[in-house]
Amino acid sequence: MINGILWRFRTGFSWRGLPEHYGPRTTLYNRFSRWCKAGVWDRLLDAVSKRYDGDIVMIDSSGVRVHQHGANAKKGALPILAWDVRAAA
Repeated sequence: MINGILWRFRTGFSWRGLPEHYGPRTTLYNRFSRWCKAGVWDRLLDAVSKRYDGDIVMIDSSGVRVHQHGANAKKGALPILAWDVRAAA
């Protein structure tokens, strides 16, 4: 299930584009939505961040896909982020 959710965000496809071997798309979407509301993803990322020993993490834009509607975003608008990662204190 987690692999299906991560595949969806990694590839930029819609939920309808999920391969069948990940299971029903509605199940994955519902689980993702519930876990967002319950704070599961925040706790998961906090745990992973605490275990990480590195100093800096960089994302190269060549590996980030833009959603098909991203081209119509208003200039100056704040981006919508999947997770808001706070800097380590």
